[in-house]
Amino acid sequence: MATLKQIRRRIRSVQSTKQITKAMEMVAAAKLRKAQAQAEAARPYAQMMEQVLKNLSGAARSFAHPLFEEREVERVLLAVVASDKGLCGSFNANLLRRAEEEIERIGRERVELVPIGMRAWTHFRRTGWKTDHAIQHLGDKVDLCLVRELGRHAIDRFLARDVDRVEFIYTRFISTTRREVERVPLVPVTAQADEEAASDYIFEPDAEAIFGALLPRYVTTRVLSVLADSLAAEFSARRVAMSNATQNAEDMISSLALTANKVRQAAITKELLEIVGGAAVVV
Repeated sequence: MATLKQIRRRIRSVQSTKQITKAMEMVAAAKLRKAQAQAEAARPYAQMMEQVLKNLSGAARSFAHPLFEEREVERVLLAVVASDKGLCGSFNANLLRRAEEEIERIGRERVELVPIGMRAWTHFRRTGWKTDHAIQHLGDKVDLCLVRELGRHAIDRFLARDVDRVEFIYTRFISTTRREVERVPLVPVTAQADEEAASDYIFEPDAEAIFGALLPRYVTTRVLSVLADSLAAEFSARRVAMSNATQNAEDMISSLALTANKVRQAAITKELLEIVGGAAVVV
């Protein structure tokens, strides 16, 4: 059994760790509030953009933009959105496991991979993937320049016919305790035409100019929504993980304190027995 000095040293060590995990929990909670507000604000905008696109698609039956083109899928650009840092429970493990499953389902030779976040980049580099485009540092908030870069890259690869489909795998934020890994298509745009709205729109100057401006913004909005959701889910997972770590530290401290008391009582009892035994010998 460990000595009383060793147990007390262990208690001080766990107390120091508890202070760190508690501080990380508070930081994650503060960041989560901002990220959650951004994610919830991005969703209605993305939904409205999709609704406008449906209405316009119904009004422009005679025009087909290249981003609407459905092709036989030979190559898929797969963007995997992970986190930059760890200590967020199973957040990255679940995401990367789902990504590997999707890659095997599609076929590794048919996938062009875009890792987003340091954890995704290091994972796929370690498993032998060679990527022409990667985002190593995602940051703690959504960067609009990064969003535009990803949207432009997806559109350029699709229009150049290098890939026939662009998809994102990310963790969707549902609540502070619930998250789900999802796979969402980005390009080609699949908004179904709203026939009821076909007579409500007159295109000026023409449908080509309208869709040429609207579709890239729609793709950018979808990317923004995905990244905002992923960041909120990451901070939620980290807050829960650090809260559990803090609780475990408290439980360990209580257990070690109980063990220390038992060791101290045993030492006192032993000394008393030695004293009593020594007095009996003298008498």
